Amino acid sequence: MSPENTQKPNSKMEDFGRKLDKEFGEAARKIEEESEKVITYFNNEVVPAIRNHSSKALHTAAEKLHKLAEYMDQNRSK
Repeated sequence: MSPENTQKPNSKMEDFGRKLDKEFGEAARKIEEESEKVITYFNNEVVPAIRNHSSKALHTAAEKLHKLAEYMDQNRSK
């Protein structure tokens, strides 16, 4: 085999690896962003409400966490 033929599979694997890295990086970035939103929401809304003994805040937090879990489940298969 010539050197050109041996580089094509490596090049394809490198391209595949770069594509996977890019997609995983993007998914991780989105999860980080969503996690930051949840943490901010908890700190700004849930914690003060819990301090005031509000069960409604816990229901709202559960709904937000449920939505985040659904988002993560939907994007896991991509």
